[in-house]
Amino acid sequence: MPVPLELYLVRHATAEDRGVAWPDEARRPLSEDGKAGWRKASRGLQRWGVSIDLILTSPLVRARQTADILAAALQPHPPVVETDALAPGATLAPLLAALAAHGRRHRIALVGHEPDLGQLAARLAGLRQPLPFKKGAVCRIDFPSAPPEPPGTLRWFLPPGALRRMRG
Repeated sequence: MPVPLELYLVRHATAEDRGVAWPDEARRPLSEDGKAGWRKASRGLQRWGVSIDLILTSPLVRARQTADILAAALQPHPPVVETDALAPGATLAPLLAALAAHGRRHRIALVGHEPDLGQLAARLAGLRQPLPFKKGAVCRIDFPSAPPEPPGTLRWFLPPGALRRMRG
């Protein structure tokens, strides 16, 4: 019998401003405020009972930092794996292949970027318009089995402020 799949789509938290200080977009980190806010939001997810088996993340520094903060907040701490399938501009096929490679995991977070995450959420949930992911927003889409075959069911979509308030 197939085991259901829970996918958590996470947009990276607030990063340092683009510009001369960070000429390499791939190396631009989270801001100190972004880190602090995402720690609170991640604790909100943990307090709400979210449990994740694996975090797949874009290799860009700000996404990896977001993934690491999320992993540290959850119990047990899920492993974090970088994948180019979540880099800006990636397509659905490599992401589905990455998910299939981790087929034994059934609660997976995907940490990435806009506009890709909003488009991905719409495609996975069978929506007509992309979801507008603010920095640090999270949505959950459920599927009857892994790897996911769209459309899944959008269970919830929370902005970062709501997650921070849930931390208790």
